[in-house]
Amino acid sequence: MTKPPLTVLLAAPRGFCAGVVRAIDIVERALALYGAPVYVRHEIVHNRFVVDDLRAKGAIFVDELDEIPPGDHPVVFSAHGVPKAVPQEAASRKLFHIDATCPLVTKVHMEAQRHHSEGLDIILVGHRGHPEVIGTMGQLPAGAIALIETSQEAEALSVRDPEKLAYVTQTTLSVDDTREVIAVLQRRFPAIRGPFKEDICYATTNRQEAVKSIAARIDLLLVVGAPNSSNSKRLVEVGEKSGCQRAMLVQRASDLDWA
Repeated sequence: MTKPPLTVLLAAPRGFCAGVVRAIDIVERALALYGAPVYVRHEIVHNRFVVDDLRAKGAIFVDELDEIPPGDHPVVFSAHGVPKAVPQEAASRKLFHIDATCPLVTKVHMEAQRHHSEGLDIILVGHRGHPEVIGTMGQLPAGAIALIETSQEAEALSVRDPEKLAYVTQTTLSVDDTREVIAVLQRRFPAIRGPFKEDICYATTNRQEAVKSIAARIDLLLVVGAPNSSNSKRLVEVGEKSGCQRAMLVQRASDLDWA
């Protein structure tokens, strides 16, 4: 039986954000300047093929700094950001460290620190266990930031003083889901302070909008990305919620069953 013609729509914009491109460039520049090996704490970005390519060029990926032997070779911190204790440990060990944290993530860190210095309790909207969330919570003493993921958790949240609250968010969340969570926080705690400009990355936002614009016109949405990428998983969710019959996360063409 002859199959019907296949029409492929390319969502636009797409591809890596500027923060990811910057982080990759930092590792490649470090390799060019200092030679291999260049150590990288955690995956520089959540993309297996980027990581494998950098590894082939001489990057060595580690989970913690104690895996790095003494010496002059640099260590790069990933785009997701790190707790304050990590650069402090690097300095104490006299490791030459390079910070590839996305500037938009650094903005969230600075917001949290400013709110804390003003005596406010901070609520972080984000995904438990995500490196960015770990890094943001690690900017302040334990207990200074309360983490919530959903509007249900926002409804159940107990606070010390509803007049002294602020919120920040992870940069790679679903725009719509986050809007719902913030609406609950603002209804329950009218005095809560938010960022001057929303924390969700502009690239996250416009790629989600790009998926929404085509979702109702397609039979299948293919999101090319890593299974541990928050951005990639959110795009699948956005496609499913926006009328697409089926959405899949794939890493390469061979993941597809063309039968």
